[in-house]
Amino acid sequence: MSNHTPESDNNKNNTPEQIQLIEQQVKQWLEDVVIGLNLCPFAAKPNRNKQIKIFVSEDDNENDLLETIYMQFKELDETPPETLETILVVAPFLFEEFDDYNQFLDLIEGLVVQLGKSGTYQIASFHPDYCFYGAEPDDAENLTNRSPYPVFHLIREESMAKVIKHYPNPEAIPDRNIECVENLTPEQMRQLFPYLIK
Repeated sequence: MSNHTPESDNNKNNTPEQIQLIEQQVKQWLEDVVIGLNLCPFAAKPNRNKQIKIFVSEDDNENDLLETIYMQFKELDETPPETLETILVVAPFLFEEFDDYNQFLDLIEGLVVQLGKSGTYQIASFHPDYCFYGAEPDDAENLTNRSPYPVFHLIREESMAKVIKHYPNPEAIPDRNIECVENLTPEQMRQLFPYLIK
């Protein structure tokens, strides 16, 4: 288990500096883990081109967060991919428990259907205590989806399909990622996942 605890009781007192720090931590995770370990071969280019938005939500209840995510989908609808490729919605004040986070994913999937956007958007999920179905919490493979805070990654399916078309053997990516994190040394794990290993 991680030492991450959402500060839901205090979030109304958050300063812009605290929100900025959370954003920086997520950006560092994106660059060091997701891009640095090449866990997502599609992330480097939009990050280089500043087409990735990190949005830190201050919401402390699920209804407000669902509304926030709706607004982020709306922004993707209204902005060309050349300007905004993808959005990471960070929820630092909710979902201390991974099970609660997992259940909320169903609500987002429902929202996508309700908006008539199935096949347009998909969601990738990340959480400090992420655990794949059938895996044990301490299994290294979970590190591929562990982030400093709960994160919902809103992805344009068309953009993903374009990239995959030119990527050799994309179905092997998950296995390659698991092998990559399983081969990390304890020192590398401490550096890359400081929020998990104290």
